[in-house]
Amino acid sequence: MFIVETYTTAIIFCFVTMLCWGSWANTQKLAAGHWRFELFYWDYVLGILLLSLLFAFTFGSTGDGGRSFIPDVQQADGASIGSAIWGGILFNAANILLGAAISIAGMSVAFPVGIGLALVIGVIVNYLDQPVGNATLLFGGVALVVAAILLNASAYRKLASNTEGVSTKGLVLAVVAGLLMGFFYKYVAQAMFPDFDQPLPGKLSPYTAVVFFAVGILLSNFLFNTLLMYRPFVGEPVSYADYFHGNARSHLTGIAGGVVWCIGMSFNIIASGEAGPAISYGLGQGATVVAALWGIYIWKEFRNAPKGTSTLLNLTLICYLIGLGLIIAAG
Repeated sequence: MFIVETYTTAIIFCFVTMLCWGSWANTQKLAAGHWRFELFYWDYVLGILLLSLLFAFTFGSTGDGGRSFIPDVQQADGASIGSAIWGGILFNAANILLGAAISIAGMSVAFPVGIGLALVIGVIVNYLDQPVGNATLLFGGVALVVAAILLNASAYRKLASNTEGVSTKGLVLAVVAGLLMGFFYKYVAQAMFPDFDQPLPGKLSPYTAVVFFAVGILLSNFLFNTLLMYRPFVGEPVSYADYFHGNARSHLTGIAGGVVWCIGMSFNIIASGEAGPAISYGLGQGATVVAALWGIYIWKEFRNAPKGTSTLLNLTLICYLIGLGLIIAAG
């Protein structure tokens, strides 16, 4: 299987993750005018599964390092498979709430608050599990991310106070999503053998772990998304029949979103072997900056905000960027 050999390459892979995780929600925004989020999300999950399988049968099955996908599945033990699937279930619960927050509050709020909180929790949890990197720099970066979250929440409150129809529901959903999302990565990392060059019996390769992670997302979606379809946070209920009334453009937009997100996830997991889970996850969640830039400057989500809001948003981005720099330096 393909293995990242240097820290520099791992950082490049994490930057790809950052771009993918920060940009997939554009597909949701593109579909929002004619396609409900709950229906979009089925195709998004399908895109994740398809990309995970593609990578497993290509990058995960070539080369001399590690262990190829099919032999890896055949020898995997129940605990490792279960850990990866559980990571998918946790992620899906969080990501559905994040998607709902995006549809209500926009990318420039849902990501800095939800994903920022996930970054803080994820870095701490993954560092305690596998302490790789300089703790002072790592947690200094995390502290700046916390400051960025608070600044962004303050900017959104200013927008809500000045704009009719803007509620705090999106902010609350983003917070809950972040609390859940901070824990999923740990279970995927625990399912894998830590040194990708040295396979361990029963443990999974990074490519196999992502496949079972995607299976966990798909299985849990029949519960989580079905509940959301019939009890949506916004709008009228939708049915499975509505899904099959969608056109090719609607379905392909959702699949594209899942593919983009899963490219980021796969690159991040591959990079974690060299960078360590805490740094890899924390840097990947710099997607917050990318998403905020999309939301602020492309989708104009703060165009009706009162005076002074732009200062808060600029400080948010500065804190994030410096914080991410410290997380990189921690390696």
